[in-house]
Order: sequence, then structure tokens, then C-alpha cells
Amino acid sequence: MRPGVVPTAVLACLSLLVLGAGRSSSPLPERMADTGGGSQLITAVAAGAGSTSGTVTWWNRTDGRWVAAGSAPARFGAKGLVEGAARRQGTNTTPTGLYGLPYAFGIEAAPRGTAYRYRPVRADSWWCQDGDSRAYNRWTEPRAADCRAAEAEHLITYRRQYAHALVVDFNYHRPVRGRGAGIFLHVNGRGATAGCVSVPKDAMRRILRWADPDRAPHLAIGTEGGRTAITRY
Repeated sequence: MRPGVVPTAVLACLSLLVLGAGRSSSPLPERMADTGGGSQLITAVAAGAGSTSGTVTWWNRTDGRWVAAGSAPARFGAKGLVEGAARRQGTNTTPTGLYGLPYAFGIEAAPRGTAYRYRPVRADSWWCQDGDSRAYNRWTEPRAADCRAAEAEHLITYRRQYAHALVVDFNYHRPVRGRGAGIFLHVNGRGATAGCVSVPKDAMRRILRWADPDRAPHLAIGTEGGRTAITRY
């Protein structure tokens, strides 16, 4: 989604975990139904479905316990958050759910210590969001012939937001046309996003130095309560 705009499979409908008084202070990942199976996790939590801001926290699982490694203020879509399976393209909403993080990219060089595959943004780097294109929700160099420029992001033009980013596996491996394309965890722009999650640049660099693909980190996006509560995932 275009950043800075003033906005895998169908997730199972899991019940909210019932929190007893003795567990009310448990780390968030321990209150989640699913954390992706790895030993690293990023949570992006908003107060409610209509919120455009919240908190991103990254966690390590060590000796059977989840421990926060860092946190930062986050921004979400200008129209808030919506369940990923119900999301529609162009709605300026951030999809809730639990997602893998296939690879990183950026206009600037990867921070020293980055373990993720890091793809450099070039002058001819595009992300296709054209639902009629065979390259829908894919990076192409140059822009695919059947992908209209008006329905694609010329990545290098977002120098601030795409200084560093992680691709979010929302509608990515088996794209459903019309659900949305180009959802990333990236650097803040001027305001709310068009559907991505964004954090300050220093936080994004810290996340890239921390993230270890061998530990299978996932990104969980959700709210503190209601149908999109993060504890459902």
C-alpha cells in the first residue's frame, strides 16, 4: 500500500483466551493462541479497530519464556484495522492476523548485522498492485508490461518510508486479487499509512539487526480487544 496516505490462508476464528487474575501480567505472546512456531515474534497492537497508532514490540523466546527485546510507537492505516481475511484493497486499513516475514529491502544499505535477505531498491524497482497483472503483489524490475503504473509503487520514490522495510506475508504467497498488495513493516512517513505498519527509523534498524530468519519471526497485528484482538492469533 502507498505509505504516508492520510488512511494466509483464511485465519481460523479462534476464541479469545480467558485470562485469569494470576495471568493478567503475563507477557503478551504467552496470552496468544499462536505465535507462529518460532522463537522470535513482533507484535503490533492498537487500542481499537479505529486506531491509527499503537505499539510495536519485538520478543525473544528463551528458556521457555517470552522476553521483550525492544518496543517503539507504531502507526497503522488511516482507516484503522480490519480482519485480514475481510480486507479489501484501497481501503487504507491494516490487516490483522499473524504473518511471516519473507525478506527485507531498502533504499539505504542494510544495517550492520542484518541476517535477513535484504533486497536493494533500484531505480527500476516496482511493487505491482494491479489486480489484472500476472505480477500482482510482487516486486518487479522493471515494472511488468501488464502492470499499470497508476496501480504500482515506484519504490525508490518513497525514500523516507522505504529506507528500510520488511515484507509482510499478507496475501503474498497465494494472492487473492482485490484483497490488497504491498503490506510492509517500514519506516514512518508523515502520518498514518495506507495499510502498512510503520515505526521510527531507528526502531526499524534495530528490528533488522535483531531479526533472525533461522528463528522464524512472525508479525502479529491486532487490537487490545474485540473481534480483532491480538490474543486470537
